[in-house]
Amino acid sequence: MRSWRSNHMKHLQQILADAENQLAEAGLRGGFLVRDLDTGTEIGIEPDTIFPIASLVKVPLALTVLEMIRTGDLDPARTIELLPENRTPGLTGLCTFQHPTKVAVFDLVSLALSISDDTAADALFDICTPRMVDHLMQQLHIPGLRIRHTIRTLYQTLAERLAPHEAHLAHTLAIQAGTPGGGHLIPQLDITQANAGSARSFVNLLEQIWIHSAPSPETAFTTQQMMSTNLMRHRLTPDFATGTSRWASKTGTFLNLRHEVGVVEHNDGTRFAVAALTESRVPTATQPAAEQTLGHIARTLHDTIR
Repeated sequence: MRSWRSNHMKHLQQILADAENQLAEAGLRGGFLVRDLDTGTEIGIEPDTIFPIASLVKVPLALTVLEMIRTGDLDPARTIELLPENRTPGLTGLCTFQHPTKVAVFDLVSLALSISDDTAADALFDICTPRMVDHLMQQLHIPGLRIRHTIRTLYQTLAERLAPHEAHLAHTLAIQAGTPGGGHLIPQLDITQANAGSARSFVNLLEQIWIHSAPSPETAFTTQQMMSTNLMRHRLTPDFATGTSRWASKTGTFLNLRHEVGVVEHNDGTRFAVAALTESRVPTATQPAAEQTLGHIARTLHDTIR
């Protein structure tokens, strides 16, 4: 028995060492955690390291807005007028609209989760402040997850002041201007000022939603359904969405940050929460090899404990 345990531990250590080497080769630093939601068994790489969370903030935001709808504090059919001059920069959905439009609150939540619509998220933040979202996370006992600002604030950096052909300069600054303790010249990348969290904090949040039906069964179910419609499928989805499993997730991307968190539910009834939060040392926006590495490592950790 002692020999088996020793060999098992060596096997796990080798898997983690190989994964860390793959991250380094891809120019990435990351925090990963995979947890069996039914047994609590988990495996991770730096799961408690705090990162700025970019668009992952839309999960706690959606959860808070949906709970306000459930309690009657917010009408899901209430329409919000969105004007072109007030839109948040972005590549999807309402961010690209050129004319005034009105959208219902419930539909804004759907857009924020399914296509990561930044304008939709900021319209929700105008109703449900970062402080309100942060308060719900504290009520749910999610340590390490802090909500401090809107999506719009993310773009108040050099990224919006540079021409498209100079975007690499913003990535270079994001990579080089940080400190070992998580401080940063760009406030939105400083973990003491930014929306921030760890792989563990997001796995804990997913467990609250999927296992404990928090903050309420209705809100948890709706959040699960909306996350299952995520159309950003280039990161972890290729490794988790199969004919025998269902994948619900949310991505987060900003400058050198590449994240995704989600839950995979297999036909045999097993469920695993997965969180991958990374930052790149390569100053370019498009890095397909890095995206593939994230998926491969997350799947390897999942298969190790399944």
